[in-house]
Amino acid sequence: MRDPGRGSLRSPCESGQGWRRSQTAGGWGAKGGVGRKEQLTLERTVPPPAASDAPAPEATAPEAQDASFPDVAGLLDGMPRQRERGETDATGTPVTSPPTAALDTRSRVPRLLRLLPTPTGTPFTFVYGAVLVVVSLVAAQLDPAVAHTLHQGSSTDVAHLVRMPVLVLVASALWIAGGVLSPYALALLVVLTALERRIGGVRTAGVFLLGHIGATLATEVPVGLAVLVGQLPASSLHRLDYGVSFGVAASLGALAGLLGPWLRWPLLALFGWVLVTDLIAFTDPLTDWGHPIALTIGIATWPLVRRRYPDRQPVAAG
Repeated sequence: MRDPGRGSLRSPCESGQGWRRSQTAGGWGAKGGVGRKEQLTLERTVPPPAASDAPAPEATAPEAQDASFPDVAGLLDGMPRQRERGETDATGTPVTSPPTAALDTRSRVPRLLRLLPTPTGTPFTFVYGAVLVVVSLVAAQLDPAVAHTLHQGSSTDVAHLVRMPVLVLVASALWIAGGVLSPYALALLVVLTALERRIGGVRTAGVFLLGHIGATLATEVPVGLAVLVGQLPASSLHRLDYGVSFGVAASLGALAGLLGPWLRWPLLALFGWVLVTDLIAFTDPLTDWGHPIALTIGIATWPLVRRRYPDRQPVAAG
């Protein structure tokens, strides 16, 4: 008997071999198609390198490279070369020097000359000094008796202060004891000039007058009281007292407050030593006591002058 399904059925081995052959053929075909697709994609997305019309850079010879740099054979190591006027840079552009600021004319004046008064910089000291010089020169040409009479009329003694205080206080400040070559004349020019350059002419005149008037009253008022109570004779009311020393001492005391510590304290110590020496000598008690009083008045003005000139206030701890 014939089996009806034997001719149409395959064995399991034959079916497996056929399936593997079909898969292998399909797989190589599919894999080849994918490879061709990727190759086309890369060819389409990656553009070819653009052809450049510029010629390729040529190698520059060392001599040609060095020709563009300046010759530095004669210069020091690490020092930049200074261009001359009209010189051009590597690109051929003219090099112009930057404009320099004009020098301050005051910097050309030596510091020693700035210690002397000028009409524009220190008008008060300049005018006052000129008046003192003229008065001293005229007094030197007068007869000594006439000059003595003028001194007595300008004296800030008790008798004159009671009758015409303003006139004698102003007139007594127009005389320099010892003339224009005395130490107080030089001290007046230097001290008032330095003070006026810092706080101005009006305030300098105020400090000078404050010391001149304050020290005068501080020494003459006790004399008047002593005469009133009978401790001094009546002749003490007419003592000769004139000059600029009280105003100079007060101005020096005020100026010391505007100086640095390294100059302030030696200056005060030196002037104080001179005043103590005069007190020990005791040749003119009222005048000798008036100078320390005037110096103290000048020192008392430190808060005022420093407020006007704050940049010169002393710095703590140096």
